Amino acid sequence: MDDKLVVGLAGMPGSGKSVVVRVAEERGYCLIIMGDVVREEARRRGLKPNPENIGKIMLELRQKEGPAVIAKRCMPKIKQAIRDRVIIDGIRSLDEVEEFTRHFPKFSLIAVHSSPETRFRRLFRRRRSDDPENWGVFRERDMRELSVGLGNVIAMAEYIIVNEEELEALKEKIREILRRVERNG
Repeated sequence: MDDKLVVGLAGMPGSGKSVVVRVAEERGYCLIIMGDVVREEARRRGLKPNPENIGKIMLELRQKEGPAVIAKRCMPKIKQAIRDRVIIDGIRSLDEVEEFTRHFPKFSLIAVHSSPETRFRRLFRRRRSDDPENWGVFRERDMRELSVGLGNVIAMAEYIIVNEEELEALKEKIREILRRVERNG
């Protein structure tokens, strides 16, 4: 068991998880990005980190090594984190939540929610290598994310942030939730 305050973060692609991460980092949290595990695996295999490859690897790892594989691969990074507050970006299944809960008694789960239209606009503007170039690819990615259990994680979150508003109001909402997590942790 580890005494770190660990905050799990879940949300559909483009929901605004990165804003939560920035606010958490301002408050002294170390960041662990679950998707980096999959991107590292793509690099290890010599594959481009595009939506198709990332999605395929994500599903393949879960199939071969179990539904909590990404969480398990993040454990050393969390335990080695130099701070006693850690935020884990990109939780996608209740198996991952269980894995983190088992190792970190001070684990809390935050979900960020935005409408599909809002998320698509954000992702289209962001242009990361694994972001969708059209609505069809966007919907396909959403369905893949939901197929591994992301919707269940969002439904079970202790705190839910609806992100359809102005940035400063969102940041204040995030600060308030993090203060509550820290008081309860």
